[in-house]
Amino acid sequence: MSGPPPINPGSHPVNDSWVDRFLQHLATDRGASPYTQRNYRQTLFEFHRWRQVERQQPPVWDVLQRDDFRAYLRWLGRRKLGRAAIQLRFCALRTFFKFLIRHGALAASPIKNLALPKPAKRLPKFLTVQQMVDLLEAPLKPLAAVPDAQDRGKQRTPPAREAKTLLGLRDVAVLETIYSCGLRISELCGLRTDDIDAPEQLVRVRGKGLKERLVPIGETALKAIRQYWGALEATPGPGMPVFFSNPKKGRAVSARLLQLRLKKHLAAAGLDPQLTPHKLRHSYATHMLDAGADLRSVQELLGHAHLVTTQIYTHLTTERLKRAYDRAHPRA
Repeated sequence: MSGPPPINPGSHPVNDSWVDRFLQHLATDRGASPYTQRNYRQTLFEFHRWRQVERQQPPVWDVLQRDDFRAYLRWLGRRKLGRAAIQLRFCALRTFFKFLIRHGALAASPIKNLALPKPAKRLPKFLTVQQMVDLLEAPLKPLAAVPDAQDRGKQRTPPAREAKTLLGLRDVAVLETIYSCGLRISELCGLRTDDIDAPEQLVRVRGKGLKERLVPIGETALKAIRQYWGALEATPGPGMPVFFSNPKKGRAVSARLLQLRLKKHLAAAGLDPQLTPHKLRHSYATHMLDAGADLRSVQELLGHAHLVTTQIYTHLTTERLKRAYDRAHPRA
């Protein structure tokens, strides 16, 4: 049995006007996140090249049949892709075909009701309250262990230490804000100073599909932001990013940078450095439900379009209660 064709699904463009129009639609009309744009682009490029190799011609979208996508599904299976990766690809294709239908390119989707491998049910990982406290304290702990310039009798703090202090203050503010508001990392990177209403303790968040929501922000997070801004050469003005990767150039912090910084702080706190920023969002939701918040409120705070997305966190709290029952009840 021959292996799958050597297809490179990278970011090299394909010559397809419908794909180009769809990707432009994602970026402008739908306001899709950079991750969604990247994943959908790679899926369409991959399918395009697969079709070229398999049939010696590019896909003609209005003549493709369900059997074509069954063949693509089998090819993905031979590549040993996980169920989640396959689901992601067909999610992108479904959205693309909905776009084609809306624009009159075809009448019905050829992948409607196509049977796919069901994704495994996995509960999201989260940190305990004490682990969150350890993580929130991690960015400034190394600085606290080193005496500052005045303690050493010098006139000013060395520039290297000033830079490390600024990074530490920024990272504390970032972590406090994610945990206080339950933000996606893309939402945090997109925050502007105008989005924070400090007197009302509210933050305007731009979520998926350019949907906006207002979420509360705690005084601890606001204090961390004020301390970070106070360490900058100038307080950010209206419309500027809340968090910077390069304050002098006014460049907002990037998701990739925050992922790398989080790994560093997780390791310093004695936690798994493979945990992603999204796990802080999971922790927020779980701790809210544990403390008695109702599911509908948590759904609104997280910006979930459907309640079923939020309900996975109830399984976390239920599992915790069952473990407590098994440990404590004499007849468990």
